[in-house]
Amino acid sequence: MSWLGTAERIRTGREPAAAPGPDTGPGGTPGLLAGIPRQRGGRTARAGAVAEGPNTPDAAVRWRPWRLLPTPLGTPFTFGYAVLLAATSLFAEYADPGLVSELLRGSSTDVVHLAQAPLLVLVASALWIAGGMASGYAVAFLFVLTALERRVGALRTVAVFFGGHVLATLATELPVAFSVAAGRLPESSLHRLDYGISFGVMTCTGALAGLLPAWSRWPLLAGVGYVALTDLLAYVDPLSDWGHLLSLALGVASWPLLRRWRDHRAAAAPLLGDLGHPALRGARTY
Repeated sequence: MSWLGTAERIRTGREPAAAPGPDTGPGGTPGLLAGIPRQRGGRTARAGAVAEGPNTPDAAVRWRPWRLLPTPLGTPFTFGYAVLLAATSLFAEYADPGLVSELLRGSSTDVVHLAQAPLLVLVASALWIAGGMASGYAVAFLFVLTALERRVGALRTVAVFFGGHVLATLATELPVAFSVAAGRLPESSLHRLDYGISFGVMTCTGALAGLLPAWSRWPLLAGVGYVALTDLLAYVDPLSDWGHLLSLALGVASWPLLRRWRDHRAAAAPLLGDLGHPALRGARTY
């Protein structure tokens, strides 16, 4: 203690108050140094940031049930696509049956249509839900694509969905064409009615599983795989059932790419005052 501190103690009978240091603020609480980027504030400052900041860890772990469903701003692709599918499902339910049948046959991704107008039917076939809005694939579409889009973004979700839809369709229809040409299947197989979103939904399901924690990843894959295998063994529509298993495998094969996309999307942008910012790289510090 300096002689000034001793004089103050003799005069007042108590210890002098400590002068605020460079790392303390008003009232003795830890403060921040001016002009120094990315400092750790005091407890009060950090508590206020946790309570008010939208991107804090506590805000991230809070479960919000409404995020399970698509929204126009949060998941624009899933929301817009769901509205379109709802419209076509209502049309298929209440429009003239003859007109609906004609449109569905024109949208079918059978061998004949794929040979005549492949791009048109590959897109048109994904505008309908086989079984309507009450089908299991319609429900899975909402939850699976919403969860996937929130993790990797709209454009990447489009790539996963339509990539699986196109690849699984070609992988199931091209063998039919070869089998008919070899005489192993009748020519009526070339006009098989095939439409719907199931291949895309299965691909997105397999892809989403790779972005989930292990405790939910493997039960999801086991449950979906069991359903697909059961349908295949029932032998009601083996071509589509093989396509569902292939679509699920395509989603699983996309795990490395999707994880890189997710990590890139979740990477925090550097602060403008951060010495690691590209504009400040190479600058000398003293």
